[in-house]
Amino acid sequence: MFRKLVLAGTAAGTLMGGPAIAQTEGQRIVIERSPSARQEGYVRVQSSINFFVPGPTGDGEEAATLRERAKRIVYEMAAKECDVLRDVLAKDCRLETVTSNLHRQAGQVAEGYNVQGSANLQITLK
Repeated sequence: MFRKLVLAGTAAGTLMGGPAIAQTEGQRIVIERSPSARQEGYVRVQSSINFFVPGPTGDGEEAATLRERAKRIVYEMAAKECDVLRDVLAKDCRLETVTSNLHRQAGQVAEGYNVQGSANLQITLK
């Protein structure tokens, strides 16, 4: 029922009619528009980020600090996303949900956490 538009790298610039949007490796932005939302001028936006944070993954204080730092990066990205959307295409923006998932990577080449995060926002188009 929803139409999805995925913006990534140079495709974003082509679709938006302007320069390409610089994105962090692993970041993806999905804009969903439902038929009812289209009539009201609201659009849902999902922004996702994936990255790796090297460091200890055990039960110690250093590992706990690393997990907190990784989650903080996701939450800071979510907090700034409305500012970016207001600069580019939104009159108003509201953060609906934020998720962060950490996956321990141990015993491989590099110990650390694979981090996945996403933010769901609702905007009113300019």
